[in-house]
Amino acid sequence: MKTHDEMVRKWMEDPDFVHAYDNLEQEFALFDELLRARKEAGLTQAEVAERMATKPSVVARLEAGGGRQKHSPSLATLQRYADAVGCRLEIKMVPASSKRSATSGAQPRA
Repeated sequence: MKTHDEMVRKWMEDPDFVHAYDNLEQEFALFDELLRARKEAGLTQAEVAERMATKPSVVARLEAGGGRQKHSPSLATLQRYADAVGCRLEIKMVPASSKRSATSGAQPRA
């Protein structure tokens, strides 16, 4: 039986897989950033929800990748989340050539 790392290495040889992974990597980065900001603020999902005037389930869904289900979170929602955790929302455009290559050692999230 192959290990997880062996399977990932094999999958990374497939250009279609690499393309799909690269597309998801951007989503994963957003959700990781949301979690990091909340944890650094020392807040629970319920506390963030209260500050956003919403339900804890909304915050949980947002942090768990709610954008993959029906639609991506709006800028207004991301701004409310940033405000709730004491952050400033910053959006950048990064040239595609500076994007980390999936074949340069990137590993899909487990």
